[in-house]
Amino acid sequence: MDGKTLQKTAADYAEELPQAGLEHPFGPEWEVYKVRGKVFMLMTQVTGEPLVILKSAPDEAAALRHEHVEITPGYHMNKKHWITLEGGDTIDETLVKELVTDSYRLVVSGLAKSRQPVDPHTYGRHA
Repeated sequence: MDGKTLQKTAADYAEELPQAGLEHPFGPEWEVYKVRGKVFMLMTQVTGEPLVILKSAPDEAAALRHEHVEITPGYHMNKKHWITLEGGDTIDETLVKELVTDSYRLVVSGLAKSRQPVDPHTYGRHA
């Protein structure tokens, strides 16, 4: 998947998530997706390449970086808790949607229960 398709896939999917919204707090070159005021995805091309930056559990982030050359530590984020996706051969639509969902669920789980738009333990999980 090329970088432009990566960003479009991630953005289209993020916009479908309950209570998710797009903001530009860092200027027009950064697209920031939030749920209830908390960031779960950032997109930019400030490096010259389209990037998608997502929250990830530390052990999952390490495994993903090991499996996919296109997944690196979070650009300008906590390297332990965030990952960066670039376009490439091992990145496909299914993986992008899974990683966006995981990021969203991680952020939702950190919200007060009364503010959670979905149950983070079951949302997006397949039986």
